[in-house]
Amino acid sequence: MMETQTSPKDEVAEAVELELEAVIGFNGHVPTGLKCHPDQEHLVYPLGCTILIQAINTQEQNFLHGHGNNVSCVAISKSGLYIASGQVTFMGFKADIILWDYKKRELMARLSLHKGKIEALAFSPNDTYLVSLGGPDDGSVVVWSIAKREAICGSPAAGLNVGNATTVIFSKCRDEMFVTAGNGTIRVWELDLPNRKIWPTECQTGQMKRIVMSISMANDDSFFYLGTTTGDILKMNPRTKLLADTGPAKDKFSLGVSAICCLKMGGLLVGSGDGLLVFCKSPSYKPIKKIQLQGGITSITLRGEGHQFFVGTEESHIYRVNFTNFKETLITTCHFESVEDIVFPFGTAELFATCAKKDIRVWHTLTNRELLRITVPNMTCHGIDFMRDGKSIISAWDDGRIRAFAPETGRLMYVINNAHRIGVTAIATTSDCKRVISGGGEGEVRVWHIGHQTQKLEEALKEHKSSVSCIRVKKSNEECVTASTDGTCIIWDLVRLRRNQMILANTLFQCVCYHPEEFQIITSGTDRKIAYWEVFDGSVIRELDGSLSGAVNGMDITVEGVHFVTGGNDHLVKVWDYNEGEVTHVGVGHSGNITRIRISPGNQYIVSVSADGAILRWKYPFPS
Repeated sequence: MMETQTSPKDEVAEAVELELEAVIGFNGHVPTGLKCHPDQEHLVYPLGCTILIQAINTQEQNFLHGHGNNVSCVAISKSGLYIASGQVTFMGFKADIILWDYKKRELMARLSLHKGKIEALAFSPNDTYLVSLGGPDDGSVVVWSIAKREAICGSPAAGLNVGNATTVIFSKCRDEMFVTAGNGTIRVWELDLPNRKIWPTECQTGQMKRIVMSISMANDDSFFYLGTTTGDILKMNPRTKLLADTGPAKDKFSLGVSAICCLKMGGLLVGSGDGLLVFCKSPSYKPIKKIQLQGGITSITLRGEGHQFFVGTEESHIYRVNFTNFKETLITTCHFESVEDIVFPFGTAELFATCAKKDIRVWHTLTNRELLRITVPNMTCHGIDFMRDGKSIISAWDDGRIRAFAPETGRLMYVINNAHRIGVTAIATTSDCKRVISGGGEGEVRVWHIGHQTQKLEEALKEHKSSVSCIRVKKSNEECVTASTDGTCIIWDLVRLRRNQMILANTLFQCVCYHPEEFQIITSGTDRKIAYWEVFDGSVIRELDGSLSGAVNGMDITVEGVHFVTGGNDHLVKVWDYNEGEVTHVGVGHSGNITRIRISPGNQYIVSVSADGAILRWKYPFPS
C-alpha cells in the first residue's frame, strides 16, 4: 500500500510544530546500526525512520528526520564529518540513501538509485567515496563520489550462481579497495576511477561454503575477518585473496557470528546470535574473555582505540563495556515490540508505565531510565492502569487473566483467573480503589470488587458483540464508558450495574474520553472521525476529521478540558482545541503507528507510544 507522501504541514496549515523533548527507543535489529561517533562523545543509532544522535555523558538528543520508511543501515565517515543512512521501501520503488552533515545535523544530499532496500553502506578512509549495497531485489553495488554527490559507477554485487551480498567494508588505508560478502560470495573490489569501473576478484575458500553475517578489516589492511551463520570466523588476505585461517574448530558460536570487530592491539571482539560477547585471537579463536548479554548481538562499536566499546542487541539493549575488566553496564533499554499502552500514576508526572508484548516497564520521566521491568513470558499485555493509591499496577493479558503487581518491586500481588474468555483487552480502575472494570475479546464488560485478600466478580455486562478497546470511568465512580470494535460505545451505570446509553457509529471505536465536566464524551476510531457525543441521550454533537490517512488509536484530554491530543496511523501527534475543533500543534517524529497517547498530570508533557517500540516525550505546548 503506497500512500502519497504529504508533508504534515499541508495537512494543518496553521498548526505549530510540537517540541520533541526525548525519545526512548533503539532499533536493535539493524546490523551494525549502533555507532560510536569518532568524537567519542556521541552514539548514533536508528529508530524507525529517524536517526538519533545521543550524547554519551548527558541526556542531550538530536534527531535526523528525512527517511520516508525504516532505516536499514547507518555508516559514519572516519573523520566524523558525514553520516550516511539507507532505508527500506516498497517493492519496485527507489530506496534513498541520505548523506547527513554531522556538525550541522542536517541533510546534505539524497542519493537515489537502488530499488527496495539499502543493505549496507561504507565510507572510504579519506571521505572520498561512499559505497552502497542494494537489497535482494536490487543486487547491485554502487560507488558514490561524496564531493559531487553522484554515482561514479555500479555493478552487480554477486555472481550468477551464488547468493546475495549483504555486507560491505572499505579498506582502512586505500580509497580504491573495498570488500563485499554474503551468501556464498566474498569479493575484493578495485575502483578504476579513470575508466569509471569497479573490478571484482572472487576470494577462494576452497571447499568451505559459508553465509557471511558480519565483516571487519584490520587497521593495516593485512587481513579481513568474516563472521558466518555457521558460527565460525574466516580470516582472508585481501592481497592474495586466499583464506589464511578459520576457527574455532570446536564450540562454534551459537546462532552465528552476528557482529565482529578488529582491535588495534590485535585480537577480535565477536558477538553471537545468542548474546555471547567474546574477546579472542587468531588462529584458535578460543574465548579469552567472555560475557553473556540479553538478546542477539547486532552491533559492536569502539570508543576511540577500543579501551571502551558499546554493544547493541536485538532486544534493544545498549551496553557499555570496559575492555580491561570486561564487565558490561546497561546504559539504554527500550521496548522491542509494539507498545500497547501508557499510563501515568495519579497526580504525578515523575514516572509512567508502558506495556509491550511480554513486559510492563516503569520509566523515570526526566532521565528516560527504566526503573522496573515485570515480565510474564509468552503472554501479551493489552492494557495497564495504576490504582489511585499507587499501590498496584493492574494489567490485562491475552491469556484471560488480570494480574496486579506492586509498582516498586514488581511482585505479583494477585491474579484473577479466567477473567474473560478471549483475553482481557482493556482495563480501568475506580478512584476509591475498590473496583476494577475489565473488557474482553468476546465483548463482555466485567466489574470486579477488590478487597484486601479477595477479588470477586460483581457483574458481567453482556452487550458488546466484539472486543472492548477502551474503558474510562467517571470521577464520581458512578458511571463508565466502554468503546468497542463492534461500532458501539456504551455508557454504564456502575451503581445499578446496567446500561444507561448506547452510541452507534459505523466505525471500529479505538478510544474514548470523558470531557472533565462529564456531560460529553469524545470518541475516535478507524473512520478517522473525532466525534463529540451527549452523555445524556447519546446524540452526536459534532464530527471532526481526525486525520487524512489511517485510524486514530489514542486520545487523551487535559484536566481542564480545553485541549485534547490524538495519535494514530498517520504517525502524527495532534493537539486540538476542544471548543474550536481545530488542530493547534502537530508533532512529527514517530515512524510507526501511534497506539496510545497521554497528557501527564500537571500538563507538562505529552507521551506517545507506537508500534515500532518507541516512546516519545513532547513538551506540552501551553503554559499549565
